[in-house]
Amino acid sequence: MSRDAVKTLFHPFAADMLASPKAGERVLFLGAEAGAPRLEGFEASITAVQNLRPLYRALQAQGADVVPEISGEDYDLALLIGGKHRGENENRLAEALTRVKAGGLIVAAGSKEDGIVTLRKTLSKLGIEAESTPKYHGVAIWFRRPDDVSVAISKLQQGAVTIDGRFTAMPGMFSHDRVDGGSELLASRLPTDFDGNAADFGAGWGYLSVMLAEKSARTARIDLFEADWNALEFAKTNMLENCPRLTARFFWQDLAAEPPKEKYDLIIMNPPFHANGQASEPALGQAMIKTAATALRSGGKLLMVANRGMPYETILSTEFRSSQEVCRNSRFKVLSAQK
Repeated sequence: MSRDAVKTLFHPFAADMLASPKAGERVLFLGAEAGAPRLEGFEASITAVQNLRPLYRALQAQGADVVPEISGEDYDLALLIGGKHRGENENRLAEALTRVKAGGLIVAAGSKEDGIVTLRKTLSKLGIEAESTPKYHGVAIWFRRPDDVSVAISKLQQGAVTIDGRFTAMPGMFSHDRVDGGSELLASRLPTDFDGNAADFGAGWGYLSVMLAEKSARTARIDLFEADWNALEFAKTNMLENCPRLTARFFWQDLAAEPPKEKYDLIIMNPPFHANGQASEPALGQAMIKTAATALRSGGKLLMVANRGMPYETILSTEFRSSQEVCRNSRFKVLSAQK
């Protein structure tokens, strides 16, 4: 996502292709990220929307007015950064069309990998022609909101997806339309006799927590930690519908920077192995392993799954009293470690 995309988004204003919004006008910034340039004359108030906790915290640190959920209407301008999920991009565009007043400006930006070219083609198919400019290895596109956007919104909006007839998730979430193969392998190795307090690190929309609760019916409590606000909201629903009697708590946290305040008997996790859609990068998973080591009671256990090529064994042996590989298949491996 961001970095250059933020600069690309604001370039039409910096280059005087577009007039900067004045004081008293309201701007909605969807998929917001830190790093926006300070432009002379750009005096409007900006409401930034960011559901990913690390990016949310970066915006907070810059003093931005940032929220995890969209609200409000009759905005004068909407800014939108594209992401790698087409469905999420189209939902953001639908939100912009819904919440910007007729005649208001909508500006989107991103690289080819962020789907900005596809988004422009989608607009054209809807009868909305956008102007554009390339800059900073990306493209910015903009257009005025038509008076009647009902058809466009209905075609753009992507609803919740039902998985295995019992879970729901939305585009943009990790594995939003199926059970991830790594999580499925880890679920097959979850204990059947656990009766303590557990934590699910990077819980997503709640699959592993549901599986643990079903396999170990005497589980006392599960705390779900997730950096994606939207996924955590769906985890609440999935837990309630599948495990209504289980005590569960939900924490919107960046585990690499915001460790839990309690100790657990068991931690399960399928850590992300990339950041912002880029190439495989073990640092985030390694940070979560360190956090898990500090969040387990003495004798507590970590059960995790990873792509076979991810080098987690060394840090497990450093942070835990003992560790081992439980199983593997052609793509994934399950690792366990004892505190």
